[in-house]
Amino acid sequence: MDSKTDNLIASDIIAGIAAPLSQATTLPASAYTAQNIYQAELAQIFSQDWICVARVDQVPNAGDYVCADLPDQPIVITRDMQGQLNALSRICLHRAMPLAQGQGHSLRLVCPYHRWTYELDGRLRSTPMMDGVEDFDPHQCLPKLALEVWQGFIFVSLDAGAAPLAPRLSGLLPLIENYDFGAMQVLDTLTFDSPWNWKILVENFMEAYHHIGPHKQNFEPIFPARDSVVVDNFAEPWALLRMPSNHGATDAEGAFPALTDVQRHDLIAVSVFPTLLFGASATGAAWYQLEPLGVDQMRLRIHALYNPALTGELDEEARANIMAVLNLIHQEDIQVNAGPWQGWQARLTKPGRLSLYEKGLWQLNQWWLARLGL
Repeated sequence: MDSKTDNLIASDIIAGIAAPLSQATTLPASAYTAQNIYQAELAQIFSQDWICVARVDQVPNAGDYVCADLPDQPIVITRDMQGQLNALSRICLHRAMPLAQGQGHSLRLVCPYHRWTYELDGRLRSTPMMDGVEDFDPHQCLPKLALEVWQGFIFVSLDAGAAPLAPRLSGLLPLIENYDFGAMQVLDTLTFDSPWNWKILVENFMEAYHHIGPHKQNFEPIFPARDSVVVDNFAEPWALLRMPSNHGATDAEGAFPALTDVQRHDLIAVSVFPTLLFGASATGAAWYQLEPLGVDQMRLRIHALYNPALTGELDEEARANIMAVLNLIHQEDIQVNAGPWQGWQARLTKPGRLSLYEKGLWQLNQWWLARLGL
């Protein structure tokens, strides 16, 4: 056990989490509610691992930028004038003012407070009215993060020496490559402020067991919980849930021509730990962008994804229908995120037993234990 994480969780509780799936328990309440465990996650996971923050299609042209928030570090992804992607702290080097918000296009990053100006690769360009300041370094740069692109998703790491991500996803790639996520683009976005721990939403996303509850009128009749399967992940940092349709192929027209016969019947949900979540069927795809903001708070952006080379540009009615479906599904999921968040804070709540249909949670839990050194 790492000295930094000693005594976070009792050894008998850890044994239950680490047991084989048929014997395993959930994480304890403190894994969701305790500030010291969240601080351990910041140190052992969010400061070291690869975190998905954007997609390349959000910054297609030189001058484009998109902002994102790591748990304790606001960042901006830019495409500079040489066409290179950069992951930068978006905090001004002068008096810590955020340099940008949202998404947009600019030749440079200009602080709105005192107009310090930066090139899109982070180099300091100008500092108004700093004449006479002794030993001032005009060649400073915004801190830069490691950056890697996988299937169109942009990952960053605060650890400059982080091992490459792609080799650890080599077992996942053959399972999803026919969807061609790298060619997809963001169609539209829904944003939800979510007052609960980030792991609650990840867990809900990675099991179809709850189709029999909040989704009994929509998902369950088409993608029955009992038919769902989580594939082996070879102890790597990902999980894939297959939800076969019992209504025949989900795409009789062949909108995704590279899909196999099996894939045309499937809805899939994928997690790259800790926070990348995306799903797809033969008729569409979505990316759930999680930004943990504290032990008890996260921001969720649900992005509809599409491939304009296959579908063409969608009209307003089609876009609205897609977003309405995504909103409906998440509105049903809100109750089963908010409910457990309340339940995990109850004094008498203990770890529960996992169903065999919750293998994705079990895989996440094994990774979580390992990352925290438990």
